[in-house]
Amino acid sequence: MKNIILINSIIILLITSCNTNTKLTKNDIKIIGEMKNVMWKGQLYGSINLDTIANKENLYGLGPVEYLSGELMVFDGKAYKSTVLTPTTMKVEETYKTKAPFFGYVNINKWKEQDLPDSIQSISQLETYLDKITKSVKRPFMFKLSGVVETAKIHIVNLPKGSKVSSPDEAHQGQINYDIINQQADILGFFSTEHKAIFTHHDTFLHMHLLTKDKTKMGHLDNVFFGNGNIKLYLPEK
Repeated sequence: MKNIILINSIIILLITSCNTNTKLTKNDIKIIGEMKNVMWKGQLYGSINLDTIANKENLYGLGPVEYLSGELMVFDGKAYKSTVLTPTTMKVEETYKTKAPFFGYVNINKWKEQDLPDSIQSISQLETYLDKITKSVKRPFMFKLSGVVETAKIHIVNLPKGSKVSSPDEAHQGQINYDIINQQADILGFFSTEHKAIFTHHDTFLHMHLLTKDKTKMGHLDNVFFGNGNIKLYLPEK
């Protein structure tokens, strides 16, 4: 009887070890909080302080500022926060001293570069393309794009202080849109078919933020026309 118990214990231990190793793969994205809880339940407070992320080397991340008062983007270890100044101007500062109600982040040491095909000009085309070429890739994943963007529209959430939120429409009160025209930019994106309403909106597999090369504009990417900017696509190496 003791031998049977010992054998069963060893089997359980081996199964547990294998499962643990499976989960500890490279490029695992950590997601704190959920978009739907912010939009529908009004959980606007910070669920994570970016300054508490232990490993900031090769760090990439996306999310809004707590109380929907701005946008956040961590790109290659540097954190950027954008807030509205006027309907035509914004403030972009480099800082980790900020909180987010929901946030996704990952450390990526190596990227695989490729040219984005000229036929891919919009967000919907990009979504279809990424879904097609990453069937065998670990999902969800972060990706990045770099090059001259012909036109784009980004927004910064700018919820009036003290506002209560119980729907997406209420969550986007005060939101300001900004146009990007013919600028060199970096785009950080999140792709998943399993995170609608958690980290992407209900009608898309993508969540993307754009940062201009001169670091003067950054926000959530709503529309883009890549044009003939020779855009580079970067996917995490396995």
